Parts: sequence; C-alpha cells; structure tokens
Amino acid sequence: MPLITAPVVTPEEPTTPPPIEIPEIGYASITYIDPAGGRWPMTDLSADWYTLAEGVSGLGAAPYTVTSDLHPRGGARVRHVQPQARTIVWPVLVRGADHLAFTKNWRDVGGAFLRTLRPGRDGRPVSPGILEVARPDGTARRIEVVYYGGWDGRGQVATGITWDSAVLTLYCEDPYWVDVAPQTVHRETGTQVDYLVPYPSVSSSQVLGATTVTNPGGVDVWPVWTVTGPATAIEFTRDDTDESFTLDMTATVHGPLLAGETVTISTDPPQARSDTGEVLTPGLNWPEAVLWSLPPGETPVTFQLNGAAAGSAVDLTYHPRYETA
Repeated sequence: MPLITAPVVTPEEPTTPPPIEIPEIGYASITYIDPAGGRWPMTDLSADWYTLAEGVSGLGAAPYTVTSDLHPRGGARVRHVQPQARTIVWPVLVRGADHLAFTKNWRDVGGAFLRTLRPGRDGRPVSPGILEVARPDGTARRIEVVYYGGWDGRGQVATGITWDSAVLTLYCEDPYWVDVAPQTVHRETGTQVDYLVPYPSVSSSQVLGATTVTNPGGVDVWPVWTVTGPATAIEFTRDDTDESFTLDMTATVHGPLLAGETVTISTDPPQARSDTGEVLTPGLNWPEAVLWSLPPGETPVTFQLNGAAAGSAVDLTYHPRYETA
C-alpha cells in the first residue's frame, strides 16, 4: 500500500479542511502551514492526522501583564498594560494503515512542527509556522507559531503501532491573530492644471489629500506604505494625534524618486527601501519622525508628496489584527 506523504498545496490550489467544533472559538477549519509552505489540514477527521478538539486551548484573548502602583487612598492605579507572548496547546492524533505508514506519518507531521526551530532566512533564530483558522463564511485569521514541546507519544499499550497522539505546545511571539486578507488604501495624483488657466486653481502636485482609514481589527496595526514616483519628499500625518514622518528623497543615496520608481516604508520595524534595495531609512526626519500605527476604528490621515506629477501614488497596506481566532 502506498505511504501517505505530507500534502503540499500551492496558493493557486488551496484546500480547506471541513470545520469542526473547537473550544473557545466554535466551528472552524484549521490548517497548519509549515515554514516550507506545506499545508497540513488539521480538522479532516477522515485523514491520517487531525486535531483532537478536546484539550485545545490558548486560542482566546491574548495574555496581558498589568503593572500598577498602590494608591495612598486605597486600591491601586494601573500604570502600564503589556501584551505577552501566548502559548497554544494543540493535541494531534496520527495514524496509519500499518506500522510503516504510521511511522512515516508520525515523522512527517512532527518534522513539520519541529522545522520551526531552524534559523530563519530573515536573520531570526527561528522559522515560524502558521496556524490558520478559517470560518464557514470564508474569512480566516492566522498566527505565527514555533514548536515549544510535546511531540511525544502517549507511551501506553497499543499506541505507537498504527496510531498515537501528542499534545503540542506552540509558542507565539506575537499574541495577536492576523487577518489573511489585507486592507489597502490607494491614492493617486490627478491631472495637473495650470494655476492661472482658466482661473486661479491649485492642482494635486503637492498634496494627495486627507482621507479616513478604517481599521476593522481589535488592536493597533503597523502599516506598510508604498510610494510611486515622481516625488522629492514624502510626508504622512496622523491628524488626530499630529504624529508624522517625512522621507526626504533628496537626502538619500537614491535621490529624487523618478516616475515609475517606488519606495516601501515599513513602520514595524522602521525601514525604508527603494525598489532596487537601497536603504533609505537615514532619509527619515529623525528624531522627530514617528512611524505611527493605526488604532481600531477610523483614523484621519493626510498624504503629502512634494514634486508629485501624473502617476505619483501612495498605497497603504495592512492586515487587521485581533485578540482571538
């Protein structure tokens, strides 16, 4: 009989396992995505591995540490609230048609989780996998996970022959769940006009304008900005707090942004790079620059591009973040 191997599904051919009832979140379809991109359905009860819903925990609200000071009149006053990394308890059953098939499945599934402990290509000491929770309405949220422990069999009579189960502990550096679908805002410079023809007027060559950005998530997000030239300076302002940052392209190794060229500004971590890989971060107006976040709800913002012309554009991209799956 052929052995079962790990399913690897390309983004063009995704599969969604059937939903099952999971403690803390209700009915959902769960998929684990290993660092190599392999997709492991976790809620298909007819498969050779699946999640044991009983015993799952850690999918609810993020844990917090609350720091407080005693108040002289009694009680205390909260001074600081800090979200903490979370751990997810994830029981998994693995089986096979015979001992050799079970052994291969056990090794493959365990290896997919243990692979997260290898150094990442981006300099991180780990290569997180992704736990993806999809709802029947088509929405899905993800969280990065790193193997923390638990890939051990039950050690009981009859286990380890054609079936066994393990209770994994997964460590999440970022405790928040991230929406799979990104939110985007696009603003582009309109057709330029002569200031005096047919009457005094102002074109959009300097200001792309004010707009309102909506964050449907439950916690702050740190957006990524992509600016398409031409432009000589780029300024983004959060109008409700007056926080802003400016990237002066004339002060960078790249020079002014020409038509069709792009620069990408990341707010977490703070970073600015051209489309050819040049580091432009020194061009930010430090120390005044504040690479601000977007809180839940509506936020008024203003995009300003100096030296803009037809084709100049700003694209704002972010993934909403949530407390729970």
